[in-house]
Amino acid sequence: MRKILIVGAGQSGLQLALGLQAQGYAVTLMSNRTAEEIRSGRVMSTQCMFHTALQHERDLQINFWESQAPKIQGLGVSVAGPDSQRAVDWLGRLDGYAQSIDQRLKMAGWMETFAQRGGQLVIHGAAVSDLDYFARAYDLVLVSAGKGELVSMFGRDASRSPYSEPQRALAVAYVHGLGPRPEHPDLDAVRCNLVPGVGELFVMPTLTLSGRADILFWEGVPGGPLDVFQGLKDPAEHLSLTLDLMRKFTPWEHARTAEVELTDAGATLSGRYAPTVRNPVGRLPGGGLVLGVGDVVVANDPVTGQGSNFASKCAAAYLASIVEHGDRPFDEHWMRATFDRYWEMAQHVTKWTNAMLGVPPEHVLGLIGAAGRLQPVADRFANGFNDPSDFENFFFDPEKTAAYLASVGGTAA
Repeated sequence: MRKILIVGAGQSGLQLALGLQAQGYAVTLMSNRTAEEIRSGRVMSTQCMFHTALQHERDLQINFWESQAPKIQGLGVSVAGPDSQRAVDWLGRLDGYAQSIDQRLKMAGWMETFAQRGGQLVIHGAAVSDLDYFARAYDLVLVSAGKGELVSMFGRDASRSPYSEPQRALAVAYVHGLGPRPEHPDLDAVRCNLVPGVGELFVMPTLTLSGRADILFWEGVPGGPLDVFQGLKDPAEHLSLTLDLMRKFTPWEHARTAEVELTDAGATLSGRYAPTVRNPVGRLPGGGLVLGVGDVVVANDPVTGQGSNFASKCAAAYLASIVEHGDRPFDEHWMRATFDRYWEMAQHVTKWTNAMLGVPPEHVLGLIGAAGRLQPVADRFANGFNDPSDFENFFFDPEKTAAYLASVGGTAA
């Protein structure tokens, strides 16, 4: 039986651990926190997962909360005009529903399931020196802990990482009590509110520890009016500031917030990081090799909501590569080929996300405007969140955009 060590218990690490466990591998999972510490801690992300990523969980029969979580059937876009009213507003319908499940709930539950199924769970923060030892005891060591000392083993790939500094300041609040959306009160959707030159507000329904809730997520241009959460420790102050900014920049969203309150004491999060693609293979001091997983190797800004989706897709791609490899050695050639298999998918979301962080070109503005008049355009844009590779066909190139709009009977606004 092949022995595999996975360091890090997030979406990628846990999904891969449970998948390998089901295939009969002897899996050890290292986490720096217990399930209860995760469950009682702070929120970790905004995680809206679309159909393909959700299907990977269904395939492993670990979709434990699917019946409880809101079914997100659409994705809406609003663009603020100079008068802080909406200049553009539309809703695209998803072909398959999306869902958001608080990672405190999911990761704690998955960790307990892994242990209950006989997996070896080690609660310990790992250092490079630990991995130097473990690399000799395991057939394969995978690192899915996207922060801290271990990430330093994986050098930045400058050719695939155009930004060296964070492009957004991030601020998240989970709330109860958000009022119904008047535009579509009976349909759950993620709403993307774009405030040109300032940032973005995302509002999405989620399942958290205390049941259904909503996530209010500001992405602010660094140094701008939304970049005010750094160092803020008091959750109540965080929520108050979130609402004040909504009143100023997205009053149509603020109108629903009269009765909101935080879901719990750990319901806020803020931070920033530079989007980075890294070398997938880490070399240990003793000469051993480890393979990076998920955010360790491809960390995109959450402006396109792809973090947990591509963590899931990475886990699924790595699982297939490990199983297909049989009893052969997990050497550097295999490691790089395994990452390349994942990069075939991930390159599209990296290109799209980096494009969305910049000033949108004229043809993209026209495309977003046209979606307000042409439902097929809105629907295709929304479903690109499930399959970002489709944006190659109509988003990046002005000629392809014009040809696509012409094919559905429209032109750019």
